[in-house]
Amino acid sequence: MINQLISDNFKRSFAEFISTIAYAPLISIPAFALINYFLLDLYNFVIITTVCAIFAGILPILLVLFLLKNRSNGKEIDMDIPERADRHYPLLLVILTYIIGTIVLYTLNAPAITTVLMFCYFSNTLILFFINLYWKISIHAMGVAGPSVALIYVFGLPGLIFSLIIPLVMWSRLYLKKHTFFQVIIGALLGVILTALQIHYLI
Repeated sequence: MINQLISDNFKRSFAEFISTIAYAPLISIPAFALINYFLLDLYNFVIITTVCAIFAGILPILLVLFLLKNRSNGKEIDMDIPERADRHYPLLLVILTYIIGTIVLYTLNAPAITTVLMFCYFSNTLILFFINLYWKISIHAMGVAGPSVALIYVFGLPGLIFSLIIPLVMWSRLYLKKHTFFQVIIGALLGVILTALQIHYLI
């Protein structure tokens, strides 16, 4: 009985840890950093990666936190936003930061894959927004699958290492009962397919 309790507690803690580090804006930062480090000299790496971190990571997180805090009425803030209808405005704010980030990267002549990946964050999230009007899919799964495709494009087979987190993310969302099986599957598939198509046609 005690062993089972310890096991369950460990699984829940591990699932929560995976879900936290795989939060889409958060995981975008190391993804962009790896790509930019491979393609740029140190000076440009710092500038371009800072832009990526601000518009794909920091601003989305801060804006969502600000919006949720204003809506919380003193209750605990849940960054997962479990209710589908509550995701509309946060998604719109995030979409805005992604498109601005894309424009800034294009203006700075960032590497094509960096700019296209930022655009993928914009366009994929826009598609997710419209899906979310009717059905809730996993943003976590989609947010990990998308950059995984970009890393495979840049690094080839070694880029697959990043994608190993996808099954863990899918498991964590299921274990925490945040999504159904089909919601995590569709989220991951859309992340892969949409990002691959855009990289193929835009680069």
